[in-house]
Amino acid sequence: MLGLFNKKSNTLLGVDISSTSVKLLELSRQGDRYRVEAYAVEPLPVGAVIEKNIAELEGVGLALTRALAKARTGLRNVAVAVAGSAVITKSIEMEAGLCEDEMERQLKFEADQYIPYPLDEVAIDFSVQGLSARHPERVNVLLAACRKENVEVREAALALAGLTPRVVDVEAYTLERAFALLADRFENSPLSSAVAVVDIGATMTTLSVLHDGHIIYTREQLFGGRQLTETIQRRYGVTLEQAELAKKSGGLPDDYLIEVLQPFREALVQQVSRSLQLFFAAGQFSAVDHLLLAGGTASIDGLARLIEQQLGTPTQVANPFSSMVLGNKVNATALAHDAPALMIACGLALRSFD
Repeated sequence: MLGLFNKKSNTLLGVDISSTSVKLLELSRQGDRYRVEAYAVEPLPVGAVIEKNIAELEGVGLALTRALAKARTGLRNVAVAVAGSAVITKSIEMEAGLCEDEMERQLKFEADQYIPYPLDEVAIDFSVQGLSARHPERVNVLLAACRKENVEVREAALALAGLTPRVVDVEAYTLERAFALLADRFENSPLSSAVAVVDIGATMTTLSVLHDGHIIYTREQLFGGRQLTETIQRRYGVTLEQAELAKKSGGLPDDYLIEVLQPFREALVQQVSRSLQLFFAAGQFSAVDHLLLAGGTASIDGLARLIEQQLGTPTQVANPFSSMVLGNKVNATALAHDAPALMIACGLALRSFD
């Protein structure tokens, strides 16, 4: 059985390969306190990754190599993630008392009824979740599977930079792990303790609703910061790369804030509102206590304030490093700016301490 979530080996470098950049993060721990030892964010060539699928191995490999040099980390064993949309999960019941090898053999025999692909094309793994509430003599087992090609293409890109994957995780689980660092901020909520995390990437926005620290709902939309970049490109007659740089560093004409940025922020608020309404329509909750903004687009000036004003829900930008110590290789100002985009990398780096 090819494990989707391989066993780790010592400290791992968290590596997040997104649509527009690669992010590396190294953490250490002393007692209950985490320390950021090194990190880097390196842009990818346009089209190297399309909707979280690696399209140009060499471009991703070179970006990883540059990021390693920038981070100045000696780690070469890494944890990497595949997108949740690429993974099939199924909770099944099995007899309690089976050893891991017995479970593995039984799952091999039964997996084809849960997975709509030939078994020789998938990487699968499983995790025992605990005793079944309905049948105490049985246990709940989480089965996870994805096409091998989704794992192998990441392995190949990492190998180009001299990196070795020791863990292949699922983005949703890494988000849960990183969210645990922030959960104490929401413990005294007077409502249902449901928190919505809105991950606003370049081409995709993902709404994840967590209850008691676990994701209970996820929805992806094809909307992200690339729309703002392309609007800047068209309006001011610059290249896509120049537009992306101007979006981050400023220097745009005076009409940018009113004519370009504000309409984008309002469109984003509408996307978030629509996703939440679809979640509420499922019937389990009619409100969320907090909104947490993640992803590279989350740090756009005034976005959190606008969402809070229009939706009436307390909203803040995610920073999983707010209570961590920073190593002497880490620029505090740069990390604070990049923090919302590093949630997945943080969740991956935390696999070192499982």
